[in-house]
Amino acid sequence: METLRILHTNDLHSHFEHFPKIGRYLKKAQADTSVDEVYTFDAGDFMDRSHPLTDATEGQANIKLMNGFHYDAITIGNNEGISNPHWVLERLFDHADFPVILANLREEDESMPKWAVGHKIIKTKKNTRIALIGLTAAYPMTYGPNHWHVKMLGHAMDQQLAQIKDQYDVLILITHVGLKMDRWLAKNYPQIDLIVGGHSHDLLAHGEKVEHTWITQTGKWGNYVGDIHVELENHHVTKIVPDTIPTASMPEMSEDEAVIQGYYDKGQKLLSEHKVAKLPEKFNDDKIAAVQVSLDAIADFAKTDLAILSSGLFLTPFKSGVLTQYDLQKALPHPMHVVRSTLKGSDLWRLVMEIEKNRHYLDHFHLQGMSFRGKIFGQMYYKGIKVDTRKRIVYANGHEIDPEEEYQIACLDHYVLVPFFPTLAIVGENEFLFPQFLREVVGNYLAKIYPLSSRSEVNDRKK
Repeated sequence: METLRILHTNDLHSHFEHFPKIGRYLKKAQADTSVDEVYTFDAGDFMDRSHPLTDATEGQANIKLMNGFHYDAITIGNNEGISNPHWVLERLFDHADFPVILANLREEDESMPKWAVGHKIIKTKKNTRIALIGLTAAYPMTYGPNHWHVKMLGHAMDQQLAQIKDQYDVLILITHVGLKMDRWLAKNYPQIDLIVGGHSHDLLAHGEKVEHTWITQTGKWGNYVGDIHVELENHHVTKIVPDTIPTASMPEMSEDEAVIQGYYDKGQKLLSEHKVAKLPEKFNDDKIAAVQVSLDAIADFAKTDLAILSSGLFLTPFKSGVLTQYDLQKALPHPMHVVRSTLKGSDLWRLVMEIEKNRHYLDHFHLQGMSFRGKIFGQMYYKGIKVDTRKRIVYANGHEIDPEEEYQIACLDHYVLVPFFPTLAIVGENEFLFPQFLREVVGNYLAKIYPLSSRSEVNDRKK
């Protein structure tokens, strides 16, 4: 008999507050001599640019910390693949000590990214051949504008399985596709023994078996670490026992708090060194002023007269005086992109009616996911749009909407994804504008409208 121990994480999202405990747990488990082999995998979304250290280092701090976790293989999530500009992802793994397994992403010329392989076959000390295939969520609508070609899961699986036919004894998938798609993979590819999954933030405390295949996932943010026991006979799996260990149950050390705070402080320091603009007094602790200038910013960026934004995006108001990249990151931590949506007048009218219908409901609605890093959705604000709610008349640029005319409005990918405004997703001709985040779009606009006064301040901003 042969025994394996498989450790795994997913959707860490730069929650560095758990990293000291996770690091110690992995180190101890990786030294386990009661089993024949220990492997460690991560299933993507290990970085999140809402943390100042990740944002300041463009994920390099995450790579350095992950090197200390001694992963045997990882795949990427949408936070690596979509939230980073193409060129950042191209160099993200330059200093990684682990392979990136990713079968369904290509460059625009259809070549494999230089930092990834579609599959990897590893051999245990007892000569069992384990094939690893990595998959990430297939979002062509957002990968395309970021100059990537993402492949559908079935296409990628068929291609990889053809390449590794008769070359493996055990098949493990490392996926960032969500539990629903993991179940689909298990049902359609019965040769899969184990799926180490992520993306949907499901906590499968003791795994889930779908026909022949075990699916595992540890929730989110490093709240749990996956720990799987595998038994084999004659190089084939006979038993898989998934488990998850709460990070809260792991022992804490006296220096942990200082280490965790140090990650944040370093990111804050690095971002604070970059000055963006010098704002007048009207911005001091006035969230509405921040919303209004940001409406101008996204409209200017998308080259539209109309725009919409929600107040819940602004976790803090701006301030008067010198505004830094840290201030912007703290106010707008979301990995969101501007969208230019083209709508017929009749559809724009319907969109505005959807906003007005949901206005009071959304004001205090607690929202999670879909790139949102705040707490509540908040109030919707318009640029260039006015509404007579009693008469149900919508005005664009001072004129009543013409039902047959085409209008362009600046919004966010977030509003295309949330279910509250279906008109945008169903009939909008939506152009996703990459690579700048919302906060970068706003920062560039503020720098133009409220420039830094001294030459030294301008040089600081360009560093």
